[in-house]
Amino acid sequence: MTGQTLDPTFYRSAREAAQAPQEELAYVVAFDRSGELPDAMSVIDVNSESGSYGGVVGWTEVGVGEELHHFGWNACSSALKHEGHDMEGLSRRYLLVPGLRSSRIFVLDTQPDPRQPQLVKTIDAGELSAKAGYSRPHTLHCGPDGVFMTCLGGPQDDPDGQSGIALLDHETFEVVRAWETDHGPQRLSYDAWWHLNRNVLISSEWGSPSMIEDGVVPELLLGQKYGHALHFWDLAEGRHLQRVDLGAEHQMCLEVRPSHDPEADWGFVGVVVSTEDLSGSVWRWFHDGSEWKVEKVITIPAVPADADSLPPLLKGFGAVPPIITDIDLSVDDRFLYVSCWATGELKQYDVSDPAHPKETGSVKLGGIVDKTPHPAAPDRPLAGGPQMVEVSRDGRRVYFTNSLYGAWDDQFFPHGVGAWMAKIDADPDGGLSIDERFFPHGDDFRGRRAHQIRLQGGDASSDSYCYR
Repeated sequence: MTGQTLDPTFYRSAREAAQAPQEELAYVVAFDRSGELPDAMSVIDVNSESGSYGGVVGWTEVGVGEELHHFGWNACSSALKHEGHDMEGLSRRYLLVPGLRSSRIFVLDTQPDPRQPQLVKTIDAGELSAKAGYSRPHTLHCGPDGVFMTCLGGPQDDPDGQSGIALLDHETFEVVRAWETDHGPQRLSYDAWWHLNRNVLISSEWGSPSMIEDGVVPELLLGQKYGHALHFWDLAEGRHLQRVDLGAEHQMCLEVRPSHDPEADWGFVGVVVSTEDLSGSVWRWFHDGSEWKVEKVITIPAVPADADSLPPLLKGFGAVPPIITDIDLSVDDRFLYVSCWATGELKQYDVSDPAHPKETGSVKLGGIVDKTPHPAAPDRPLAGGPQMVEVSRDGRRVYFTNSLYGAWDDQFFPHGVGAWMAKIDADPDGGLSIDERFFPHGDDFRGRRAHQIRLQGGDASSDSYCYR
């Protein structure tokens, strides 16, 4: 790469990423549940020395009724693994922002002013369907060969059909094709990530569009029809290798978080709920000889509650399930963060021994029953709870927002979920404390709900590292 200009945020190793300058901005998508206001990308000042710390300092509107959800960078540290890719000029510059309901994808340019992203391209739902055969784009990762975008739905004329991963070009953002060459038994999608040096991609399962877009379908949940398996693939060939079923009672197998160590072959996946006892769980995958195995390593029980304090969906159970909606693994692979959205708790586990996690910290905000307020507004009960989580590269700061998905928000918090974001300070030896100065909420998001967060220069769930 002699003579080429390399983006300084393409880090060769996790250690190098952790030692880089800390983020000063956070990008947070905001959507209007009513479908009347344009959805938007908000920019939050996260520089604690700034006079606008914790404030919204940028705002870029896109379309109406999109339900902006997950998003990510066009390129990141995984670019160092590209084969035959022209590195000249490639940089972590563009945010690709899908509309989960519209199936459109918005490309935002964060240069020259990172506080004012500019909409430079819109990829139509028809292009995604025609070229890849998918709809409902959900999660994306910058990776080898392009941008990998998991899609919950099949083509426009059959949204409940075969779902999968669309491959987009890093620089033109055109939809190239479906990534898979052999789906094997895989039908449902949610998240996907990889072990680059092991040539393995891991994907998970949620449900098809008709199973999720209008909320949880109780009959399908109790009938154990949502996703409950992990899939392992040949990353270079797009070929299915192995399916591991966690058990049908373990419904909604969502976020996959591989170790950041490029030579490792383990990671974690979160499961929303068990139909047997309403618990949530976290599972570890690992390679054992000639096959991949998965084992449960964390169980978080439901919390008993008076039926009068519960939404209609839960009244018959007399308890609040934790509803594990997100997990995030610190860049040094030491701490795992687990969102318990319905009970209003963020848990921290030491996973230095990934087979035996130990709880080391917890904070509570929101929750169906407790509605725990933020210290900055002690008289303001909070709806929602820790949901989308992002961890800084150095592991010292943890950010989260409170909205899960529009229709699901309404089921679990029928009186309104509001909008808020919190920052947690993480002790290097374990332990969490709420930053009382940081609390964007309410009108800060202009009537929209806040969902996923990305940090300037990368974060714990953006990058794959190629070297130790």
